[in-house]
Amino acid sequence: MNVAIHDAGPLDAGSVGAILSQAVEATPFLRRIHSRAEEISFAAQMIDAGWVRVAKGGRAVLGFSAVAGDTLHCLYVADVAQGQGIGTALLSDARAGRARLHLWAYAADARARAFYAARGFVATGARDGGDNDAGLPEVRYDWQEGS
Repeated sequence: MNVAIHDAGPLDAGSVGAILSQAVEATPFLRRIHSRAEEISFAAQMIDAGWVRVAKGGRAVLGFSAVAGDTLHCLYVADVAQGQGIGTALLSDARAGRARLHLWAYAADARARAFYAARGFVATGARDGGDNDAGLPEVRYDWQEGS
């Protein structure tokens, strides 16, 4: 699949928010705590802050990442585009030009944790969930260039 990765624009907020909603609905251990409208608003805020890069196949947003400084806040791929290397491409894009990157993954999300570990991220810490909206335990992952 031919995919282009570039900065998100304001008109991408609906698609980015829809991918967030889709991820919540597809994840058994997550409960919906935000409305779909709130997720679109959150997407728009991240886009306005300049954090979001989108992977597009034609005009369709297939996935996105949100990075601020050396923190990867989000990386999601639409259900229809999973297993096609889009997540790996977004992660490579997020690492480009950075010496380090870190993120927090839900401890219960074995798939995400395996994804990051297979791409050179190392678990370096944990927290009990008091710092996230879902109230779920998280594991910190760090990556350094050259490691």
